Amino acid sequence: MDIIGFIVKLFLSPQVFAPIVFPGLLTALVVLLIIIWAERKIAARIQMRVGPLYVTRHLGGVLQMLADGTRYMFQEFIVPETADRIPFIVAPILALTLAILPFAFIPSASGFSPISSPLTLPAVLAVISAIPISVLLMGWASNNKFSIQGAVREAFMSLGYEVPLFISAISMSILYGTMSLEEMVTKQFIPGLILNPIAAFTFLVSMIMSAGKLPFDIVEGEQEIVAGPYVEYTGIIFGIGMGLAYLKLYALSLIYTIIFLSGWEPLPKLLYDIYPGIAGIFLFVKAFLLMLFIVFLRSVYGRYRLDQALKIGWRVYFVMSIVSLILSLGVRVILNV
Repeated sequence: MDIIGFIVKLFLSPQVFAPIVFPGLLTALVVLLIIIWAERKIAARIQMRVGPLYVTRHLGGVLQMLADGTRYMFQEFIVPETADRIPFIVAPILALTLAILPFAFIPSASGFSPISSPLTLPAVLAVISAIPISVLLMGWASNNKFSIQGAVREAFMSLGYEVPLFISAISMSILYGTMSLEEMVTKQFIPGLILNPIAAFTFLVSMIMSAGKLPFDIVEGEQEIVAGPYVEYTGIIFGIGMGLAYLKLYALSLIYTIIFLSGWEPLPKLLYDIYPGIAGIFLFVKAFLLMLFIVFLRSVYGRYRLDQALKIGWRVYFVMSIVSLILSLGVRVILNV
């Protein structure tokens, strides 16, 4: 019984439960499946797409998604003769690792953080900002003109969204007086969305650009460059490449919820006394609703050109992020007074 109790206690500890279960890898995989299905259903309903709307309609079109997943699992993984073999194989693994690593820093409740650090916000953003490096490696190692074009687009896009994203996050850390994600929730007596709506909007658009969702799915560019950096990949590795955007979106949605939507609050004290990790339900619901809104944009917006995205990133959202920084300083001074 002591061994069983030790195993249960270890499993429910923040250091194990958070990165593996919630908000970790297992929950991320479930979210990935559900959000892809929801994205297809929303687009099918709005744009009258036959496949997701009518195939196994009584089952909600689930079988089509399962068929795609089965095809990825059993399709042969081919390394092109012209590809640089080692980077070609290592790059997707590196990308997946970097996409999962942020969950080790994201708290799911007060006192339920896997890594107790006052710098969890910059740590998460630093890991997420490293993902484009692996995408660049995937495109370059493929030695394909479409892959290289997609990799170059990824490099340009990262220049367009990372600066506004970081400045918006920093403006909120100044407002709360901390860079700890857990402390941001405890100090958020008013949701950050209300305190600094400019930072909230800028961060939202920047995270959509970072995740490569419409209207900013420029890196893949199906109509022009097939699948961008992932065009030479097959099987489960191609599935990993397609899933990177959703993993990034999930991580960024959790961060957005913590910074701007009060995270796991409000939490009934009775539930928290039973098990602190249950606070993750509130955090998850908010983040999932945010993801649904973002994938909904796929059905109503056309894609930006690369030059348009870069122009709006630097001329509009960069300026807005600077304004949000000034606003946070002003609000901080007023609240201190």
